[in-house]
Amino acid sequence: MEAPVLEATTPAKFVVADDASIIDAPLRYRSERPDLELFRRRSGDTWTTVKAREFADQIDSAAKGLIGAGVAAGDRVAILSSTRYEWTVLDYAIWRAGASTVAIYETSASDQVKYILSDSGTSLLIVENQSQRSAHADVIDAASGSLRETLVIEDGILDALAARGADVADDELDARRSGIKSSDMATLVYTSGTTGNPKGVALTHENFLAECKSVREVIGDMMSEGRSTLLFLPLAHIFARVVAVASVENGVVLGHTNDITNLLSDFEKFQPSYILSVPRVFEKVYNSAKQKAYDGGKGKIFDRAADTAIEYSRSQETGSAGIALKAKHKLFDVLVYSKLRAALGGKCTDAISGGAPLGDRLGHFFRGVGIPVYEGYGLSETAAAVTVNTPTAQKVGTVGRPVAGASVRIAEDGEVLLKGPMVFEGYWHNPEATADAIVDGWFRTGDIGALDDGYLSITGRKKELIVTAGGKNVSPAPLEDSIRAHPMVSQCLVVGDNKPFIAALVTLDPEAVPGWLERNNLPADTPIADLTHNETLLAEIDGAVKTANNKVSKAEAIKKFTILDTDFTIESGEITPTMKLKRNVIHQAHGDEIEELYTKR
Repeated sequence: MEAPVLEATTPAKFVVADDASIIDAPLRYRSERPDLELFRRRSGDTWTTVKAREFADQIDSAAKGLIGAGVAAGDRVAILSSTRYEWTVLDYAIWRAGASTVAIYETSASDQVKYILSDSGTSLLIVENQSQRSAHADVIDAASGSLRETLVIEDGILDALAARGADVADDELDARRSGIKSSDMATLVYTSGTTGNPKGVALTHENFLAECKSVREVIGDMMSEGRSTLLFLPLAHIFARVVAVASVENGVVLGHTNDITNLLSDFEKFQPSYILSVPRVFEKVYNSAKQKAYDGGKGKIFDRAADTAIEYSRSQETGSAGIALKAKHKLFDVLVYSKLRAALGGKCTDAISGGAPLGDRLGHFFRGVGIPVYEGYGLSETAAAVTVNTPTAQKVGTVGRPVAGASVRIAEDGEVLLKGPMVFEGYWHNPEATADAIVDGWFRTGDIGALDDGYLSITGRKKELIVTAGGKNVSPAPLEDSIRAHPMVSQCLVVGDNKPFIAALVTLDPEAVPGWLERNNLPADTPIADLTHNETLLAEIDGAVKTANNKVSKAEAIKKFTILDTDFTIESGEITPTMKLKRNVIHQAHGDEIEELYTKR
């Protein structure tokens, strides 16, 4: 019997030159196409165009200012800020000065900031505003040995740097650029640190450029000149950083926003051609639309429309869409789908999802609505996507095929191994972790997966697999994904390691609560704590749990659940900035509630 294929590779047509640098594209544009639109920058409620000449000039003046501030070639400069235009300008200015960027999440606790500044040996720190500077004042003072100075974006940093670099000659910038090799480190991205201290992922100019070229080679015109996208993910995350660099590399018009609560309003004004996001945002779009429909008394219509979209999408894979299905789909396109597309700006034709599993439920729904979401897979260590679905090769429920130049291998124990020019060479000053992560040239991801016709499916994490007292291995992610489909659910954590059965902690979405209270004739000021024991709500969540259980074996099914009166948040340290559950933190914080699931009858 022939053994199954355990490896897949996509050949690459590109080569990254030894002397290539991320800074080359804006410099080339300024010389050859100075009027090319590269950005739309928010100015109040409007968006103003930033052309290539202006962007490159801002990079140069900021880079001169950094040099004037004492930044040497090879130094590390840290940025702690939300997503905004200045983040990208400063990122490129750091590279122009021959230095590398240390990315820090704006939501990081002071202890995390302290560790990153110390571990990276950062020489200059850039924060967004004075409140951030004050919040981390003790850490900044303690890092004074290596940290020479702290600058503030909202204090007019671009003008301030321009003034400080007024006496720095262009020749110095050119000398810095000529000293950069593609193998030089461009950035340190610290892992989320779901357990222990984060590790510094050292990514080179080659990693970035290979990633941009490899993804463009397989997705084609989606990321092409003149198209546009609105960046709202945190730029400390590698997915967002690569989006920014790839946009510049390919002439995609890029906008920045950090106002997540008004994201739909920004979509309406910016009108992106495509969206790049993590699954939680797509879940929120779906759940918000469903909640709005229910609040307006049109819940049943939405449910039928959603079922039709999913059925229609599935039929595209088999070519079996009949006349009746096409008619229903056309009707709901007028009643429901067109409104969803309008909510995303009206010009959005595609989306890319990464950072966590999307799940086939959402994948089929959005494709059926007319906005296919091409799910990809990657990690900080791979400079974002190493596999991706594409317009010409999409298999919903998988994370796609390898991008150009990448190889995927499934080890004997099911672990996903990766190789390619976008894959990092090691962790910053951590040879032990590097040796553990890279074996025989293959990066060990810690994810469990399978290959089918070159398409990769991720089924769980090695460290997240739950082993019940009966010895059953259970992957929590599919169950959690299904339960989060309920519009009242914000987060779900499946538990059961060394326990007699599988159980779950469920949190409620505060944004969905007011509408649910109104529909159920309850006072608007009803505390969430009261809802955790509300029989109607418990019945709804129980229904969501049963739906999830229908997808797994009896041994994997959730036997009990409890609704918590607080949500898992970034501020509480229970989820990462990219909305991944910090399982060990949640287990510690809610140990009593978990224990009650197994002791209370």
